[in-house]
Amino acid sequence: MTTLLLILLGLAFISGAPLFTIMLAAAALGAVTLPREFSSEFDGMVEHMLNVGLGDQVQVMSTIPLFIYAGYLLAEAGTADRLVRFANAALGWMPGGLAIVTILTCALFTVFTGASGVTIIALGGVLMPALVRQGYPERFSMGLIAGTGSVGLLFPPALPLFLYGTIYGLTNLEPEQWDTRRFLFAGIVPGMVLVGMLSAVAVTVAIVKKLPRQQFNFKELCASWALASPELCIPFGVIAGLAIGFDLPQIAALTVVYTIVLELGVSRLLTRLDVPWGKPLDPRVLWGVSREAMAMVGAIFIIIFASTALTNFMVTAEVPRRLVAWTQAHVESRIVFLLAINLILLIVGTVMDIFSAIVVVLPLVAPIAKAYGIDPYHLGVIFLLNLEVGYLHPPIGLNLFITSVKFQRPITEVMWATVPFLVTMIVALLTITYIPALTVVPEAERTGTINNLIVMVHGAAEEGRAVRDITLVDAAGTVLKDARGQPMVRHISECAGITNEAKKDVCQGLFFDVSACKAAPDATTCTNKKIADWVVSNLNGGLETSLAIIVVSEVALVDSAGEPIKDKAGQPIVKHLAECDKLDGSYQETCQELFINVSSCHISPPDEGLDACIRDQIVSWVDANPVTDSP
Repeated sequence: MTTLLLILLGLAFISGAPLFTIMLAAAALGAVTLPREFSSEFDGMVEHMLNVGLGDQVQVMSTIPLFIYAGYLLAEAGTADRLVRFANAALGWMPGGLAIVTILTCALFTVFTGASGVTIIALGGVLMPALVRQGYPERFSMGLIAGTGSVGLLFPPALPLFLYGTIYGLTNLEPEQWDTRRFLFAGIVPGMVLVGMLSAVAVTVAIVKKLPRQQFNFKELCASWALASPELCIPFGVIAGLAIGFDLPQIAALTVVYTIVLELGVSRLLTRLDVPWGKPLDPRVLWGVSREAMAMVGAIFIIIFASTALTNFMVTAEVPRRLVAWTQAHVESRIVFLLAINLILLIVGTVMDIFSAIVVVLPLVAPIAKAYGIDPYHLGVIFLLNLEVGYLHPPIGLNLFITSVKFQRPITEVMWATVPFLVTMIVALLTITYIPALTVVPEAERTGTINNLIVMVHGAAEEGRAVRDITLVDAAGTVLKDARGQPMVRHISECAGITNEAKKDVCQGLFFDVSACKAAPDATTCTNKKIADWVVSNLNGGLETSLAIIVVSEVALVDSAGEPIKDKAGQPIVKHLAECDKLDGSYQETCQELFINVSSCHISPPDEGLDACIRDQIVSWVDANPVTDSP
């Protein structure tokens, strides 16, 4: 039955069913396959989906509709014509100048609109005739427009940057390191590398074919700059705002206000004063533009919300963990893994739009990349650049079909025309993939006060006096051993490699506390107690159950009176640690929780006594997990 449902789901996807319905159906189907009843599993997915609108990602998500709206306003107001005119006046005199103008204008316009299809449709009718008139071969011109239609998605404030930041933030893989504001800067240098390589191809073609150049006209440059500068200021204003310290929602809101005032007020005023502006935005079309923009916002948001339900299922079903384990077992080299990621994402980019690819594929790829030590910001650049290239990749890249329809040319002709640019983009992709230094991310904002500096200095001094190596023991001084039976030893040098300050403080705290015991009347008892308490609080009490130290392998269940809990046959129920290994995911963690908590009682017995501690832990676990005859 499950197989039949999967087949039907696949057919629905191929036939063009809305993506969010496919995601929700897949999540519901996944809930059926999980051990608990459907209502419990799917209700949890829906609750996780609703929490997306309440968590920390709200700040980032609030920027998405605002930047989409600003992009639609700019596209409707004839921004493309003004950008082309200025770029041509500035660079048209160079070898391949008009081709470079095409690349830069497409990149800048894609920053505004966030969708390569809009760029080709808006600029193709302006740039294609100009390129042909200046002597560029028609096939080369068509390939140039198609090939550069997706360039610009790495520059802020392109919408995919915000969407990627939102989805990556929801994965909670790097909560202490990830910052969407910092990520917006990560693609600037890689984007410049890509634009530079494409421009080099254009210049080479112009020189080889000895194409004519237009004469430089300073008066035209000044006039075109005066018309285009108000809109050219927008991306640079966003970057400046981020650098100054404005919040993303503030910048997005100011961008929309600036755009409305510019296109509805200033542009119409200039036109009435006989200052040419091109195509000022008519207030009567504002409602239509708003409706189209909000339709796009709704489509993106519903995909994001539906994808969180599907992601919740995959996490519960341990899909990312299993993918990580399989990948590490079959791919040892980090270089080979990066190449595999490129190939996978290129395929994804040819069959899915960039928004769908981010919300569906990123939660699966991100945990694997983290396991290989790939910087999350570098992964983001690789991810988006792969999807850019996928727009152009045959046989079904989106840009190929849009260009074919726009210029009424066979799809095969468009494919051959784009080959030089596709090869160039792949070379740029490999360069950026294997030179992570090109992904330049600003340092995290420093918000500490002088008191933080004082604490750091005191911490460094304390570290210099601290014990260097500690063998973990319980409160009685018994050495704690790992799964191989080896004593567990902690080294203070291990703390130096921890970048998260909170985790680093926890790591160093053990050595500082033990060092302080040297001055205690009973140094040995103090030391054992400090170590045992640290183990219970930070290993057994942490979120990662794999780090917990378990010293008991079986636990007899009792009630609040200390009486044994019995099964239907009247026999006391005894839980065995080995039974937990037969379970998966959260069920295995729940099973192990009993043994971890009871072990904590043994490692550091509280003042009320060992027996009382064990009884309380068992009763608490049984209350949360009603027992049955089965393990």
